[in-house]
Amino acid sequence: MKTPIKMPAPNRRAFLLTALAALALGGAMFGHHGRAHAEGTQIPVDQLMAPEALPDLPVGSADAPVTIVEYASMTCSHCAAFYQTTYPVLKAKYIDTGKVRFILREFPLDPLATAGFMLARCAGDDKREAIVDLLFAQQKNWAFTDKPVESLAMLVKQAGIGQEKFETCLKDQDLYDKINKVRDRASEKFGVTATPTFYFNGQKQSGEMTPETLEKILEPLLKS
Repeated sequence: MKTPIKMPAPNRRAFLLTALAALALGGAMFGHHGRAHAEGTQIPVDQLMAPEALPDLPVGSADAPVTIVEYASMTCSHCAAFYQTTYPVLKAKYIDTGKVRFILREFPLDPLATAGFMLARCAGDDKREAIVDLLFAQQKNWAFTDKPVESLAMLVKQAGIGQEKFETCLKDQDLYDKINKVRDRASEKFGVTATPTFYFNGQKQSGEMTPETLEKILEPLLKS
C-alpha cells in the first residue's frame, strides 16, 4: 500500500530521530490487530461512539441522521485520495446540508503517520482539520520523500507550527500514548486492520471510497 520510509541520517536532527524512535517503542505501530470483521458488519453505535482517549472533533450537525466514523492513516494513499476526491462531495452534499456528521479518528500505520497526527492535534482543535487536509493534500511531498521528517517540518511550518513547537509536539509522550489508544481500541473492539475503514451508523466499509460508492451507501441510510 505504501513504500518503506527512509529515516534521516543519524547525524542530522537527533531530536527528531529520538522522537520517532520513541513512537515505535514496543512495536505498537505494527501487527497489533484484533479479530477482523467482515464488510457490512454492524457495530453497536453506542460502542462506536463511546468516549475515546482523545476527544472526537466532529464536523457537521449533531442532529444529522447519519454519522460516519473514519479510521485513517496519514501515510495511506487511499486515505489521501478520499480527502482529495470524495470528501469535498461529502462535505458539500451531505455535511453542510445537515445530513451527515463526520468524525476522523487516528489509526496510524507507521511512526511517520503518528507524527503527522500528533502535529494535527498540537495545532489545536480549531486547526486540526486544516492540518489534516494539508498533510493529505501534500502527502507525496513529505511521506514518500528521502527526508520525510524534514519535509514534514517544512510543510507544517506553512500552517504556523514553527520548529520549537514541532520538536515539542513530537516529544509529547502523553499525546503519543493517546493516539495509540485510539488505534488499539479500533483494532481490538471493532476489528479495524487497514485504512481507510469507515463506519456508516456503525456499518463497516473499508478500502477506497469514491464519490459514487459514498452516495450508494448513504442514500439508503438517509431514506430509512
